[in-house]
Amino acid sequence: MSSGVLHQPVNLPANQPKQFYRGGEAIAALRGGASADFGPEDWVASTTTLFGRADAGLTTLPNGVLLRDAVAADPDGWLGADHVAKFGADTALLVKLLDAGQRLPVHCHPSNAFAATHLNCRHGKTEAWIVIGTTGADPTVYIGFKDEVPADVVAEWVATQNSAAMLDALNPVGVRPGDTVFVPAGVPHAIGEGVFIVELQQPTDFSVTLEWRGFLDSPDAAHLGLGYDLALDCVDRQGWGSSLERLVHQTSERWAPSVDLLGADAHPFFQADRLHVEGSLALEPSFAVLVVLEGSGQLGALEVRKGSTVVVPHAAGELGLSGDLVAVRCRPPVLAAVEDVAP
Repeated sequence: MSSGVLHQPVNLPANQPKQFYRGGEAIAALRGGASADFGPEDWVASTTTLFGRADAGLTTLPNGVLLRDAVAADPDGWLGADHVAKFGADTALLVKLLDAGQRLPVHCHPSNAFAATHLNCRHGKTEAWIVIGTTGADPTVYIGFKDEVPADVVAEWVATQNSAAMLDALNPVGVRPGDTVFVPAGVPHAIGEGVFIVELQQPTDFSVTLEWRGFLDSPDAAHLGLGYDLALDCVDRQGWGSSLERLVHQTSERWAPSVDLLGADAHPFFQADRLHVEGSLALEPSFAVLVVLEGSGQLGALEVRKGSTVVVPHAAGELGLSGDLVAVRCRPPVLAAVEDVAP
């Protein structure tokens, strides 16, 4: 693939590394492909591997080159000089399609500071969910403790694998398409069965799984190799029951050419907007990931349709998105909002 083609948007195939939980039918329905057993996550434009794995999770471009290697070979072209000055050859973004075919375990993720100190990585794992589909009578996510929980209580729940207590301590939130949930690092959470999301996150696979029994083979895979005594220090134990409006928003009634889905709280970590195109829309230069939810059209010269997942290099410049379609555009952090944390 010539460098000229590399500087144009690229349609990507599904990339579904095997997971420990069920799901994937909604991904197959969106993309028009076959459902993968235990393929509930499609890692889109991924330069990130599963924790402890050498290459599982990485995106391969249509020319056979790993996206990670293409970015390393031409970081300015893919990411833009300003981004490279802050992050180097690091996209600072991972996008997934996630289809929960069963409830996920209660877990959380480390912050930048915790990851820098204990995992030799500048990125923790703040994430956000954009709900694009649901099935079942009561699609629910669980986010943050209702009330502050003492450290020794959390440790006891984990030691005894008291799943009922852990789940009961979280805030249940019924969701529907158009809902967005911002999940700061440390906040315990679980996604319920039947919830289908576009997930933006920092580009790591760091998870501290509080509720491992029934999901993982042993606790050894649940604490990032740190041991629970240390790993549980990353848990946000504050009560979120009275402040969920900071995390959960409904956006389906907002209809404009570009709708900001996550707001300023997310800017140090990522950006997402929903694009509504009836005719054409000009997109400014940026590294970006597009997920087309409805309709069809063209991004520059590239044909896109419902289910297309596209990676866009910064060097593609300003692009016209034309047709009749709805898409989610995911982009890296707003550079002015990023706080430097050196590992």
